[in-house]
Amino acid sequence: MNMIDYIGALPEILLLALLCVVLLVGVFSTDEDQNAAYWLAQFALLAVFVANTNIGARTRLVLFDGMYIRDSMAIVLKDFILAFAIIGLVYARDYLRARRIVSAEFYVLALMAILGMMVLVSAGSLLTVYLGLELLSLSLYAMVAMHRNSAAASEAAMKYFVVGALASGLLLYGISMLYGITGSVDIGIVRNALAGSGGNPLATYALVFIVAGVAFKLGAVPFHMWIPDVYEGAPTAVTMFIATAPKITAFAMAMRLLVDGLQPLALDWQVMLTWLAVGSMLLGNIVAIVQSNIKRMLAYSTIAHMGFLLLGVLSANTGGYAGAMFYAIVYALMTLGAFGVVMLVAGEGSAEADRILDFKGLAQRSPWFALVMLIMMFSLAGVPPFAGFWAKWFVIKEVIAAGYVWLAGLAVLSSIIGAYYYLQVIRMMYFEQPEYIGEVHASGDMEIALSANGVAVLLLGVMPGLLMAVCIAAMRG
Repeated sequence: MNMIDYIGALPEILLLALLCVVLLVGVFSTDEDQNAAYWLAQFALLAVFVANTNIGARTRLVLFDGMYIRDSMAIVLKDFILAFAIIGLVYARDYLRARRIVSAEFYVLALMAILGMMVLVSAGSLLTVYLGLELLSLSLYAMVAMHRNSAAASEAAMKYFVVGALASGLLLYGISMLYGITGSVDIGIVRNALAGSGGNPLATYALVFIVAGVAFKLGAVPFHMWIPDVYEGAPTAVTMFIATAPKITAFAMAMRLLVDGLQPLALDWQVMLTWLAVGSMLLGNIVAIVQSNIKRMLAYSTIAHMGFLLLGVLSANTGGYAGAMFYAIVYALMTLGAFGVVMLVAGEGSAEADRILDFKGLAQRSPWFALVMLIMMFSLAGVPPFAGFWAKWFVIKEVIAAGYVWLAGLAVLSSIIGAYYYLQVIRMMYFEQPEYIGEVHASGDMEIALSANGVAVLLLGVMPGLLMAVCIAAMRG
């Protein structure tokens, strides 16, 4: 190891150092609202964002003896993870203060989770993948259980922990088998060894466990059972965090493991991903129709969207990978805005605004934020000219080019089914009388962030080529 290794990993090193500072400030701060911890956390994310964007060239670097990869994909995905985290903390601040949840702990755990995401995105070894995944997962388990007085949060955290431990065990078992077959945990060496093995059946057996681990992090069927309960039981600020940046990380995990490491087994994992995508799109959209809780509805929506994301990966070409990357980023942006409005509607009370009925007459109470929610719902449904339409278009186009015409037709059908429950929220906001009197109030920074979020979804729908060009360049780099 030399100085170049440490310079390449400077964003992660900087985040770890600032995370420790936030932890100490949170412990010794007497400020009831923990404003110091909030602003330090925001400064940490912004500093790491600047470091990640500006340090070194965008050429591919393999550091720490192959354990760490800094390439265009890693740089771009980390930038979006950090940007979405900054916006998410803005949304979460008032929510945490109103419910007297210890916000310093939230910020520390969020930074730890982001560190795990960054390690996972840059993983060049199967062990680095596992370490990044565990740092992310353990932080999320604790975040779900943060609301100590909530039985629902405690139950959700326990379910998440048990199912997550099982998925981690499956992934680790698959990694151990690959090590036994190839004699290495370096992703590049594993790929070369599998390419020269002539189709070892044990490698296909190991692939099953690897795909199971990836599918769990994505929340794809049949590894989806944790998502609805965790989304509903966790505090909404935590649900928002789980539903956004970690999905980008799960895409990166799929790319590192399946594309970079197990490309010689592409024919096998294409078949597996096909049925995972089919099950996710159909079950997610159909079950979401009958949900009355908006967090559970968005949970099943997540399952369906992860099926669409898998369409891009299973196409097994650069265009498909870029389309899946575009989908992951746009999905995180749309979901971030949707949960921002959900937290806004909840207001200053201790109760959650988690019923779809709570959005009755929102257009009368707050026309602007109702418009933001309308943009998010239309975009999630895939209605043009919003960004969600192009996300679906890009992956469906690549699936057709790869010869899966029937799968593209099924994707279109499931998207039509899914439009129903998104339109139901819009109907509540614009065509029903409000149950509550008075305007919906937002702090200045949250109002700016939500407005920018809505405008970004609209602009990406009008000019999708800008982000798609970035994704294609990242995949080629």
